[in-house]
Amino acid sequence: MTEHPLLAVERLHKSFGELEVLRGVDLIVEAGQVTCLLGPSGSGKSTLLRCINRLENYQRGSVRIDGERIGYRRSGNVLHELSERDIARQRRAVGMVFQSFNLFPHMTALENVMEAPLRVLKEPREETRVRAERLLERVGLREKAASFPRELSGGQQQRVAIARALAMRPKLMLFDEPTSALDPELVGEVLGVMTSLAREGTTMVVVTHEIGFARRVADEIVFMDAGRVLERGAPVRVLDAPRHARTREFLAGV
Repeated sequence: MTEHPLLAVERLHKSFGELEVLRGVDLIVEAGQVTCLLGPSGSGKSTLLRCINRLENYQRGSVRIDGERIGYRRSGNVLHELSERDIARQRRAVGMVFQSFNLFPHMTALENVMEAPLRVLKEPREETRVRAERLLERVGLREKAASFPRELSGGQQQRVAIARALAMRPKLMLFDEPTSALDPELVGEVLGVMTSLAREGTTMVVVTHEIGFARRVADEIVFMDAGRVLERGAPVRVLDAPRHARTREFLAGV
């Protein structure tokens, strides 16, 4: 184990106006660990992911990735917010896959995967193309490299989105309900790719309602409700013997 966890969220508070969405959330994720966030809609799971990736600001608390505080630098006892440029640099360490696929419609699958390494990392085109082809093969879509998003199923588009996130070589992958927009028969192909990533040691935080997936893949289950973490532990403990009444109520409904 390293001297610090890959992801450390401490006492995170986030409000939208009068609505308090995160109320002192703590989360520790070690390198190679898969953490699944469960909870009802509105519990703060997606907001937590967006704060980790600095897509949302927060009022109090801290987020550290590989020991580096995200969004701020300390000078003595004062915290100074980083520039957008510096935050963008930090964000490269985190890959994020959303509910919607957000692929560039005018680009092929291969071009979608190549875009960020070319533009952001300034990598050589031929090297980037070879890596992108390998990533498409990794998600089972090598033969769809020349296809445009409109020619792909929802499950295929989401797998391209996963390959695109991996193209930046992130230290941490965040998944925000990646199967919620898919037809039921397409869910399995995306979960299959995510299961393979987990087995390869990819560090992942996954917001999901797929309880079977969480049971198979997660090292830790974190149950959230009303902006707080109510329960956490190994899947067999949280899913089969939840200690909190709200966790039991939620699991009975899914």
